[in-house]
Amino acid sequence: MIICKSESELRYMREAGRIVAETHRLMAEAVKPGITTRELDQIAETFIKSQNAIPSFKGYNGFPSSICASVNDELVHGFPGSRKLNEGDIISIDIGAQYEGYHGDSAWTYAVGAVTPDVQKLLDVTEASLYAGLALIKPDIRLYTISHAIQKVIEDAGFSVVREYVGHGIGADLHEEPQIPNYGIPDRGPRLKTGMVLAIEPMVNIGERYVRTLEDNWTVVTEDGSWCAHFEHTVAVTEDGFEILTILPQQS
Repeated sequence: MIICKSESELRYMREAGRIVAETHRLMAEAVKPGITTRELDQIAETFIKSQNAIPSFKGYNGFPSSICASVNDELVHGFPGSRKLNEGDIISIDIGAQYEGYHGDSAWTYAVGAVTPDVQKLLDVTEASLYAGLALIKPDIRLYTISHAIQKVIEDAGFSVVREYVGHGIGADLHEEPQIPNYGIPDRGPRLKTGMVLAIEPMVNIGERYVRTLEDNWTVVTEDGSWCAHFEHTVAVTEDGFEILTILPQQS
């Protein structure tokens, strides 16, 4: 069942989304050569708690940290730790915050200093695919029309869409129905309705689409070692389109 949120619930979700967006602003400032992923996690956790919110990920199914920090060929669910970022790396930082019982969720992939043209193209295409999907959101559209738009941008650029991990509904639970693949046939799937809240999150590999999970049972890496990117926003379906909840006003 896909849950439509009331206006009062959306107010809480807007605040959760603001906290996530502010945390990403801090991450963008902090991502530099030499910083460790654990230091990024500490910055994020301190800020989220200062906003009377709870890090959504910490303790979720046993996850030990407040952010997912996935570097280079790590796609999602990377553990923060002692690893230092180097010039030319990329890092996907996935952040969730729970405010008054409701979640916001957003991921962004950051360049660490200057990156190669191929890697910059990966970041640009993955972000563009996210916004291509968002642009279609409105009541009555079928969900996989959005999935297809994301897929087309990615594959037209020569990159691969990861199949095993998808977007999701979000609200009082971090993961709700529906599941939202980043590939699909248009005009299929459930119809969107006002009040639905979705976490749209394309995950893209430079090489082949296949991924595997490391022995820690969390960190997902590309099978062929190619680099990958992950971008995500939480969005609400409105009467005439959509509202991005995990973006600051000056960014919209």
